[in-house]
Amino acid sequence: MSDTETKSGPAEESDLGAAGAQLSTAPQEEAPNLPALGAIGWARWFWRQLTSMRVALLLLFMLSLAAIPGSLIPQSGQDASQVVDFMQRHDTLGPIYDKLGLFHVYSSVWFSAIYILLFVSLIGCIVPRTWQFVGQLRGRPPGAPRRLTRLPAYATWRTEADPEQVRELALKALKKRRFRAHVVGDAVAAEKGYVREAGNLVFHIALIVMLVAFAWGQLFRSEGNKLIVEGDGFANVLPQYDDFKSGSLFTAEDLNPFSFDLKSFTGTYEASGPNKGTPRTFEAALTYAVGADGKERSTTVKVNEPLEIDDSKVYLVSHGYAPVITVRDGRGKVVFEDAVPLLPLDSNVTSTGAIKVMDGYRDAKGKWDQLGIQAFFLPTYGGEGTAVVSQFPALVNPVLNLTPYHGDLRVNAGLPQSVYQLDKSKLKAFKDSKGAQVRENLNPGESMKLPNGAGTITFDGVKEWAGFQVTQQPGSGWALGGAIGAIGGLAASLFIQRRRVWVRATTGPDGITVVEMAGLGRSESAKVPEELGDLAAVIHDEAPTAADPKPADEPESEPAAADADSQTEGAEKK
Repeated sequence: MSDTETKSGPAEESDLGAAGAQLSTAPQEEAPNLPALGAIGWARWFWRQLTSMRVALLLLFMLSLAAIPGSLIPQSGQDASQVVDFMQRHDTLGPIYDKLGLFHVYSSVWFSAIYILLFVSLIGCIVPRTWQFVGQLRGRPPGAPRRLTRLPAYATWRTEADPEQVRELALKALKKRRFRAHVVGDAVAAEKGYVREAGNLVFHIALIVMLVAFAWGQLFRSEGNKLIVEGDGFANVLPQYDDFKSGSLFTAEDLNPFSFDLKSFTGTYEASGPNKGTPRTFEAALTYAVGADGKERSTTVKVNEPLEIDDSKVYLVSHGYAPVITVRDGRGKVVFEDAVPLLPLDSNVTSTGAIKVMDGYRDAKGKWDQLGIQAFFLPTYGGEGTAVVSQFPALVNPVLNLTPYHGDLRVNAGLPQSVYQLDKSKLKAFKDSKGAQVRENLNPGESMKLPNGAGTITFDGVKEWAGFQVTQQPGSGWALGGAIGAIGGLAASLFIQRRRVWVRATTGPDGITVVEMAGLGRSESAKVPEELGDLAAVIHDEAPTAADPKPADEPESEPAAADADSQTEGAEKK
């Protein structure tokens, strides 16, 4: 058996013929005859360019670049207030960005154009390649070239086995290694590595799936936030949200029907060490029901462990405290009694907010008035002489600091205002007998008396609140599947090689069978000659090299030595 050879020179097409053609389903491009092109010719040329692989990669690269501004520049669909703030701080860049559509990148004309062109390019590239690949799967490997010595990997030896026996051995060995093989004339033709082309097609189809899923998710997505105090509930309807944003094709009917109640919130923190105050667990105990008449169920929502209902997810995103306040007017009548959520200011949950008594309040003289109370809450107060900030996020020594006002809260002015802030432009501060503004720290159960018999404010206790984000992102599962498919298809197209092998067995002039083996890959690779050598070794074991004929003048007295030399020579060649 001769050595397996690897030749660097390319095979001539006239010698290989169909054997070396189309090891890939990539479309063959022909240089257009520009002077002879008419309108239809130019259209065909443009279509070929658009559906070529290099243009698809270029569009994919452009899409990646186009998405960068959407991550770096505030987007109106995500936070309109940040866009307004950016416009106010950048007198020159703001108008330019606005004209270029950089504040709404993903819905801009230029981003949509790149997106659609990439979509069309991928479809135009996949459809013909798919039909061509199906045709190759239905066909058979082409017959052996006339001159196998021209191929990059080549091996040959002479054997005493019959040509038919060698071809049967080759056919069996190739099929055992999962080659598609059949006998064509005096040779066995085999091919392997179709998964490479299948992976290439899967990669492109997965990109289309990802593009469709992304567009679907952006058009029909929704995202809303809701702050809920322990004991309160939420129904998934638009008026229940504190803030809500959605895609352009989303409607209120697309909201999944469900509701839930916050039974309790549990938060634990590191009590000592360098990480003192760091949250250890945040858990919200919920009872929820799907639909109007759904059965009530219990669950626990944790950080990064949302409640999933259909394609909606309920995330736990924030936490704080809601002091329970009771306000009585000058006549002792209860005019306000509720838990008031306050917003955290730091990691130790020093919180601030406002208490607004808009209706029902009368002062000591029976005159209608409105109360506004600025509130600061400290879960762990350090005591007199310490800074007015919390020392620890848990409820160790809760203190509520109140500063009351009275007058016009301006809630009837028709202007929007935050429920956590006081508009003090029409309010007057309560003053004590010395003319100082009234301000007082309260522990749970304590009350604050307003001057001149104007009423009392009682700190009854503390409840905890949890902030939830409800997202509805249709197509996210398809996007994940497309991403996994794209990675798998790309891996197959990169690491699997399409190759062909031929084994020819013919009877030589001296009556000895001549075996020739050759391999051809889509690209030069050491794997093709290695695989050919392994196959040759398997076939050679069943059809070994024939002994060299004895010279006419060789003496008859040394047959043993001659046989030994022949076996040694065969082993060396093998």
